Amino acid sequence: MLSGLLDGPAAWGRDRPAIVVGERPLHTWGTFAEAVARRSAGMRGALGVAPGDRVVLFAANCPEYLEALFAIWHAGAVAVPVNGKLHPREAAALMEASRARVCFADRDLANGLDSELPEQSRLVVLGEADDLALARSEPAAPVPRSLGDDAWIFFTSGTTGRAKGARLTHGNLLAMTTAYYADVDTVGPGDSLLHVASLSHASGLFSLSFVGRGAAQVLPESGHFDPAELLSLVSANERSTFFVPPTLLRRLCAEPTGPAENRIGRILVGAAPVLPDDLRRGVAAFGPCLWNGYGQGETPCTITAMSAGAIAHALRDGDNARLSSVGVARFATRVRVVDGDDRPLPAREIGEVAVAGPTVMAGYLDLPEESAQALRGGWLHTGDLGRFDELGHLTLVDRAKDVVITGGYNVYPSEVERVLLGDPAVAETAVVGVPDADWGECVVAYVVARPGAEVDTGALDSRCLDEIARYKRPREYRVVEELPRNSAGKVLKAELRTAHREDQHVPH
Repeated sequence: MLSGLLDGPAAWGRDRPAIVVGERPLHTWGTFAEAVARRSAGMRGALGVAPGDRVVLFAANCPEYLEALFAIWHAGAVAVPVNGKLHPREAAALMEASRARVCFADRDLANGLDSELPEQSRLVVLGEADDLALARSEPAAPVPRSLGDDAWIFFTSGTTGRAKGARLTHGNLLAMTTAYYADVDTVGPGDSLLHVASLSHASGLFSLSFVGRGAAQVLPESGHFDPAELLSLVSANERSTFFVPPTLLRRLCAEPTGPAENRIGRILVGAAPVLPDDLRRGVAAFGPCLWNGYGQGETPCTITAMSAGAIAHALRDGDNARLSSVGVARFATRVRVVDGDDRPLPAREIGEVAVAGPTVMAGYLDLPEESAQALRGGWLHTGDLGRFDELGHLTLVDRAKDVVITGGYNVYPSEVERVLLGDPAVAETAVVGVPDADWGECVVAYVVARPGAEVDTGALDSRCLDEIARYKRPREYRVVEELPRNSAGKVLKAELRTAHREDQHVPH
C-alpha cells in the first residue's frame, strides 16, 4: 500500500535524484525503487519476515534509512521507528514490547545493542555484510496490504510508566500524506525535503508526501543540525522544505540568510510551543513560508495548523492571540474541546482537545483498555488542554497532567513559560508544580541560559509580576545547564518534579 508511493516517481521520474547526501545524489527514483524491491525480497527470504511482522529501525538519519523503511512496507511488514538518541537498553525494551522480528541499526547504535537484544529479534547492521546481502537479492513484487493494516508503530513519549505503541495504519498515513497536499503546500519533482530532524518522527512522516511526488530526500553531510550547512543546502536546491522544532528555528534565525530565503518552500515548525516572536523572527528572516502544525503520535502531524498565509495575515494585523494559536482543524479532521463528561465546550472555555478523522490511530498495541479510554466515543482524547476562539482557532493551554493547582487556582505552566522565554537571556524553560504544605503546590521554574548570557532571576521575577497574575509567578527559579528530555525531545517534567522532591527531602 504505502510502498506504492514509489510507483509513480519510479516511472515518470526514474532518472531524477531521490536520495541525496549533501549535494551528492546516491539514488535516482529508478534505482531507489529497485533497491527497495531487492531489500524487501531479502527480508522475506533470508530473514523470514512475513506480512504483519514488526521490524525496528534504530538509526540516526542515514542514506539507508528510507530504503529500509519502504522495503519493510514493500514486504508487507510493520515499521517500528525508534529514536536513535535512546539508550540501547531502552531501544531493546521497545523491541520486546513490539515483538519485533528484526532490528535494523546503524553501526554506532548496534555496538551497544548486542547484549540487550530480545530473544526473538535478529540484529542487522545497516551497510554491513548481512545488510548488503539483502540488497543483492532478486527484486520481488510488493506484498498487498489494505488500508486497515498496521504500517507504523509509534511509541509515544510518555514521561512515566510504560511507553504505548500507537498503531498507525496504511490508511492513516495515506490520509496524512493527502492532507499535506490539501492544506500545507503543493509538492512537485523540483522540490526537496531536507532532513535535519529525526526520520523516526515528524521528518520521516512528512517524507511520504514528498516521496509520492518524486521530490528529493536530502540528508546533510554532517548528520546533524548545522544552520550554515542547512542554508547552504537550501541554496543548492531549487525549492526546499524542512521541519524544525522552535529551538532550532531560533538558532536558524540567528544565521545570515543570503540567497537561501527565496528557495524555501515551507519551514514546518512544531513538536513544542511556538511563540509569536518565533514566527515574527522566522518570517522576517525567510519570508512568509512558516507553517505551525499541531499533531500527536496518535494522529500524526495532523490536528490543526496555522498556514503560511494565516501567519502572514496575523503578523500584518498585529494579532498576537492568533499568532499564539495552533490554527484551525486540518483537512477532513474534526476537532473539539470537551469537559470532563466529554461534552463540547463553547468558545473561550478550556477543556481537553478531542480529535476524529482518518489520521487517528487504530489503537495502542496490546493495550485494549488504554485504547478504549483514549478513543472513547469515537474521538481521540489527546490529554492536551485548549480553547477555541469564535472563528475556530485553537490555542493550547497545557497538558492536563501538568496543570499546577496552587491555593485553589489553576496555573498553566505554558503561560508562565512564554513569559520567561521573553527574557533575552533565557534559551529554554520548564515550569512545574511541586508539593507545598501551605498552598498544596507551588510553581518552580527551571531555566537554561543562552550561550554567553547570564540569567538574572530577579529580572525574571519582575517580568512575571508585570505580565501575569501574582499567584502564577514562580516561587523559585533554578538555572540549569540543560533540561531532561525523552527520545522525542520533549521535556521530562516528571523528572524535574522528582529531582525537586529529592532536593527538598519531600516524601513521595
